[in-house]
Amino acid sequence: MYRILSTAAALVVTVSAAQAMSNPAVMVSDQDVSSGTVSADKITAENNGWLVVHRTDADMKPGPVVGYAPLKAGDNMDVSAILQEEVKSGEMLMLMVHGEAGGMKTGVFEYTLGAKEDGPIRVDDKLVMTVITAQ
Repeated sequence: MYRILSTAAALVVTVSAAQAMSNPAVMVSDQDVSSGTVSADKITAENNGWLVVHRTDADMKPGPVVGYAPLKAGDNMDVSAILQEEVKSGEMLMLMVHGEAGGMKTGVFEYTLGAKEDGPIRVDDKLVMTVITAQ
């Protein structure tokens, strides 16, 4: 009986760990971006895709893309995106998970605002993103 219980407990732990890994998330803090990059501590993605850096403001709507970096399925640690435009201290950035689906070329970021190619990932109809303020 003890062996059955320990096997069942191990299965629950394994399933819980797999579920935790599959929940897309962006973990990032406000940071200095004067070096021309922005970094996320951890990003969890269900599939290969992109960390996309959008400008935003108090309305919290995604604006123009100012940087991106590739993501692999699963946990991605210390992901850095090179900013393609200057971002000043006090400006807000939205770091968002985008997919790799719908584009013409795998491994090439093809998204533009409103496009379906390499578009944003949603969970329960909410964007997978975090907003930071540049320092």
